[in-house]
Amino acid sequence: MYYAYVLKSVAHDYYYKGHCHDWEKRLQQHNSGMTKSIRLYIPFQMVYFEEFEKEQDAIDREKYFKTSAGRRYLKKKLAS
Repeated sequence: MYYAYVLKSVAHDYYYKGHCHDWEKRLQQHNSGMTKSIRLYIPFQMVYFEEFEKEQDAIDREKYFKTSAGRRYLKKKLAS
């Protein structure tokens, strides 16, 4: 399975959107500082994910999350 996911920084008002094959392992990688661009925002917690059978579907959903419509969608989802 593949996942499109959203992480929230525990210490900052920052959300990270991505896709992966194993979201638990990916979360550990993010929190260990393996992703240079978001090191300043660790630690992260998983706040939302969707599961897909095809990797391309997860990639497309991640891209949607990064659009203004996708950010509005996530804001509604995360508020409930």
